Amino acid sequence: MLEHYIPIFLMIIVGLGFGIVNLKAAEWLGPKNSNSEKASTYESGMRPIRSAHERFSVKFYLVAMLFILFDIEIVFMYPWAVRYQTLGIPGMVAMALFMIILFAGFIYVVRKGALQWD
Repeated sequence: MLEHYIPIFLMIIVGLGFGIVNLKAAEWLGPKNSNSEKASTYESGMRPIRSAHERFSVKFYLVAMLFILFDIEIVFMYPWAVRYQTLGIPGMVAMALFMIILFAGFIYVVRKGALQWD
């Protein structure tokens, strides 16, 4: 029964070995001297203007989540567009209903003021 798991164990060993070899190769072959300018908060070497520990507005995260939400919903339109002619009228009605619900959600978000940066 254990002979069925030998390929899995072998794959785990090869994966771990590959990771360790890459880490050690980067350590041995990588640069030895560090540049203090490049070790700053920003790799550009410019000094930061403010503290890295200040808080962001919740609106920033809300807009990011809304963008991801509507972006993912738009992705569902691509398969429909590819198969548009074979789906016929029922496919068109289903996509119209989907777009109406999507647009209603967008109107709700705009009316709640989620996209205003006041």
